[in-house]
Amino acid sequence: MSDLLWKTLVLSPVVLGVTVLCSSRAMAAKILDSAEDTKAEVILTKAPIASGQLVAQAKTDENNVLEQVKRYSSEANNQNSLSQVTSVSQFSDVQPTDWAFQALQSLVERYGCIAGYPNGTYRGNRALTRYEFAAGLNACLDRVNELIATATADLVTKQDLATLQRLQEEFSAELATLRGRVDSLEARTAELEANQFSTTTKLVGEAIFAVTDNFGGDDDNNTVFQDRVRLDLQTSFTGKDTLHTRIAAGNAVGLTLPNATFEGTQTFNLAPNTTNSAAIDWLSYYFPFGNSQVYIAATGGIHSDYVPTVNPYFEDFDGGNGALSTFASESPIYRIGGGAGIGVNLGFGGSGIFKPSLTLGYFASEANNPIGGSGLFEGNYAALGQLNLNVGDRITLAATYVHGYHGGGTALFDAGSASTTTGVVGTLQANFVAAGNAYASNSYGVEAAFKPSDKLSISGFVLYSDITGFGAGDDGEVWSYGAGVSLPDFGKKGNLLGIFAGAQPYLGSAGGDRPYHIEGFYRYRVTDNISITPGVIWLTNAGQSETDNEDAVIGTLRTTFNF
Repeated sequence: MSDLLWKTLVLSPVVLGVTVLCSSRAMAAKILDSAEDTKAEVILTKAPIASGQLVAQAKTDENNVLEQVKRYSSEANNQNSLSQVTSVSQFSDVQPTDWAFQALQSLVERYGCIAGYPNGTYRGNRALTRYEFAAGLNACLDRVNELIATATADLVTKQDLATLQRLQEEFSAELATLRGRVDSLEARTAELEANQFSTTTKLVGEAIFAVTDNFGGDDDNNTVFQDRVRLDLQTSFTGKDTLHTRIAAGNAVGLTLPNATFEGTQTFNLAPNTTNSAAIDWLSYYFPFGNSQVYIAATGGIHSDYVPTVNPYFEDFDGGNGALSTFASESPIYRIGGGAGIGVNLGFGGSGIFKPSLTLGYFASEANNPIGGSGLFEGNYAALGQLNLNVGDRITLAATYVHGYHGGGTALFDAGSASTTTGVVGTLQANFVAAGNAYASNSYGVEAAFKPSDKLSISGFVLYSDITGFGAGDDGEVWSYGAGVSLPDFGKKGNLLGIFAGAQPYLGSAGGDRPYHIEGFYRYRVTDNISITPGVIWLTNAGQSETDNEDAVIGTLRTTFNF
């Protein structure tokens, strides 16, 4: 046995395993040049042992292998899987100053005989189980066989090989468990690969059920049950980019409100059509460029896709987990224009608590139309610039400018709709200042959000649009403002209580009372994938009416499924 120890030291790093298995008597005998070998056989105890610690006991009887396999299989289920490494630098918790660094470096890079954990750690100071030792032993056996096969001297005797065989027999249960787990993993992987949808694409879906009605005066509506479904195929080619191909369908028809045309629009009203016909309503691509993020939209792009709207918790990209209305979701300045175009977010790399960035974008509503007066540059378009400033993690500020061109009879707040005569927020007067003629718009906005704690967020915005019409008397000024308070995790984790109030976009010279909007909603998280949101929208002086000031009170019960 003493000869075996020294010869194994010459052969390979399997000394780590063999030395542990050698008895203290055998080691002492070699040191004293004792001529008599001991014949004691040793094994590791069944309890976990510290790495490098010698723990042995005399073997008195043979164990049942099948029972061991069952027992260690159960133990293995509680252990992290090991994986082979090719460089000691792959271990995040091993430093060149560690006393065993050179030994590990030699074992890994010269012999390939050390395994680590999937998270890139070695965990040299933690306890080692028999199962984990078997994994390390198994990794070294192939290397031992290679050295034996290529040895030019008589370094290995039959006695040595017999000892190695006893090692394999002793750990046969653990090795069998390893082989079983690997075979099972390979079978499951092959099954997933054979039936997976795509290696690069995942599906993210949302379905909304909504019951809604107007309970205000002059109500001609019936209670309706409406729906909208979005299926977003998210594809990544590099791991840092994302291609969005979204298919949407819905049947939500906007409520008919007294004197109000677009003020009562809710987020689930935004769908390609009202016939539940599926269509691609958004096709876009995000990718990094240096420290910047670039966004390209082929169709269905809106400014809030790439620019911070500074309205946390209310903004959900017109999904079913934020505010009910398009007005409370984000400042109306982000609803000016849309369609196809490009946006880029440039980070300045600010130091300290101040983190500034600049966002630029350009959208054309008729980019696909080649006829005169349309296309990417001659049709309706909107160019955006926004300066963003984060002050620590609690305060966010933004200043926004949007310049747009709008053809005759098209809405100011159209969000790039294919039907440019349709607005998504604001009064009729604010959307059609030029009375059917073409016009240009220069819009200015300020947005701010303050989060004093994780349980409270306050946000708001102010919008001013200067409209220059190309006809006589077509000039005008559009104003809008609003502020909201949100209480995340109100009641329980995942819930949200939101209250928002302000003035919907209105034409300053149109006269009449200002159209105020007051909204309250409570999102109750039933499960991680299902939420129910009851809410109320109160609209006063809808349509800036001078003669009929009947209020509209919209009640909605929205159920959202995310998958």
